Amino acid sequence: MTTHLARLPLAIIAPGSEVALAEFDSALDPLQREQLLAYGLTVCCRLRVLQQRPMTLILADEIELALEHGVARHLWVEQQKPRTLS
Repeated sequence: MTTHLARLPLAIIAPGSEVALAEFDSALDPLQREQLLAYGLTVCCRLRVLQQRPMTLILADEIELALEHGVARHLWVEQQKPRTLS
């Protein structure tokens, strides 16, 4: 069975969710992209959404970042596959 994970903008992900950064939208300002990369946000980076209002607050590794919704809507993420016990 193949599982397809939909890509969604980070700005609509519910608080408490864990996602992986899939890609930066081409509409994202290149300077903002560079700043996010400098903070360690790279493709496949795991993120936990802490809140959406008044700003999108995420935890990436051990770094909390507050993002304006105009930036968060240009970050495409995928839901994390459920972890299975070995």
